[in-house]
Amino acid sequence: MSKIYFTKDHEWIRIEADIGTVGITDYAQHALGDVVFVELPDLGRQVAQGAEAAVVESVKAASEVYAPVAGEVTEVNEAIVVDPALVNQDPQGQGWFFRLRLANPAAVEGLLDEKAYDALIRALE
Repeated sequence: MSKIYFTKDHEWIRIEADIGTVGITDYAQHALGDVVFVELPDLGRQVAQGAEAAVVESVKAASEVYAPVAGEVTEVNEAIVVDPALVNQDPQGQGWFFRLRLANPAAVEGLLDEKAYDALIRALE
């Protein structure tokens, strides 16, 4: 069974065993507007928790995508490179960015659960 966590920077990570799938939240894609370009990390890259892991560019701005937890990139979503609009259409589904093998599975405990993230969004609106 998977569990999803969020960062205050509007990334999400869905955990299944020791693999996390990472993307940006619906709130983030709305704030960015139409996504036109995505740069993904290299396979095998070690990313630190909170470090820049990918880049997303929209008609409004460019933004970094930060790693919610530390780990090794095991897979990237080439579909969003070919069709960046997937990030807008399905940010927490087909619009995922990369997967990583968690260096420390307990690190997710420092992230927000869905209820806490929803409260964060309500406070921003």
